[in-house]
Amino acid sequence: MLRHRIVIIGGGFYGCSIAIHLAKQGAHVVLLERESDLLTRASYHNQARLHNGYHYPRSFSTAYRSRLNFQRFLQEFRPAIATDFVKLYAIARGFSKVSPRQFETFCHNIEAPLRPARPSFLELFSPRLIANVYETQEYAFNAAVLRRLLVEKMATAGVKVACNTTIQAIYANSPATLEVQDHHGNIIPADYVFNCTYSGLNTIQGITNSRLTLKHEITELALVQLPPELNDISVTVMDGPFFSFMPFPDRQLSTFSHVRYTPHLSWLESPEHAPNPYKTLDSVERQSNFGFMIRDAQRFMPCLADTVYRDSLFEVKTVLVKNEGDDGRPILFEVDATNPRIVSILGSKIDNIYDAFEALDLYFLNESQKSLR
Repeated sequence: MLRHRIVIIGGGFYGCSIAIHLAKQGAHVVLLERESDLLTRASYHNQARLHNGYHYPRSFSTAYRSRLNFQRFLQEFRPAIATDFVKLYAIARGFSKVSPRQFETFCHNIEAPLRPARPSFLELFSPRLIANVYETQEYAFNAAVLRRLLVEKMATAGVKVACNTTIQAIYANSPATLEVQDHHGNIIPADYVFNCTYSGLNTIQGITNSRLTLKHEITELALVQLPPELNDISVTVMDGPFFSFMPFPDRQLSTFSHVRYTPHLSWLESPEHAPNPYKTLDSVERQSNFGFMIRDAQRFMPCLADTVYRDSLFEVKTVLVKNEGDDGRPILFEVDATNPRIVSILGSKIDNIYDAFEALDLYFLNESQKSLR
């Protein structure tokens, strides 16, 4: 049993889930979120995709972990999962980093369900630009329902939650005790602090910057109304500068993204160049790139010409530079270089949370062994 006082900074999906995981083991957990509600930033402003491995043919480990976690996540959060659509993966004839044969072999190796698309689906695509189309098993999550489920779980586990709370600094006044200071000057004592602020990972005084280089992007997800022939259909064109659309259950629309046009701005974080990602987002003009997205996409699927634009979600996306080449999405679980009681966690996919739990359990096992020495 954990008897520690634990402060978790960041009320996204990872912060909330980690709070529940630790509180169930007996820890006294306080979760602090700067927004007025939980799961309102990156946990909401995304494709809402529950991965099943297909998206990562160039990173076997990421794909395989998604396959292992898929059913577990589905069972735990079933009320938040939308399954009433067909998910198609299409392989482009040109500029794709994976061929149909390679994609089929990859899916076989990770044991992901795959079958050739029915003729009615094939007719939606340009045979000149698309080499093959497959029906897969992939779902979407409703972030609003997910928030409700997590709030209920936190209440049951005894997690204390404080929203509208920005953390200014963390002080180590003794080897065993930390002090977390919020923007009002309030001090919250803690035995351990977990930094789950995603893009804000390196913005809190007293937490050493990550040893790994982070890449930040200002991204746009368009929210659209698809034409009638695409009702209950989701598509991802693989694997390169292409596009994807997924159901967005909370708004009863679909997200539309494009590898080339979804990012509006990007930069690598370094000691010499480390602008606050959220302040950068606030300063960027939010002019939609959807026109560019749809003009390119309708070459591959002519019926997309009748797509109706409704809105856009702008957010900061943060990834590890070391995985830019293979598109892998491991979690970052990094013990602070100067204080081992501070840990920074960066999750990239929602189903990776179970990998984070394994890392947490191992961390506290090592901590308990240290105390016995």
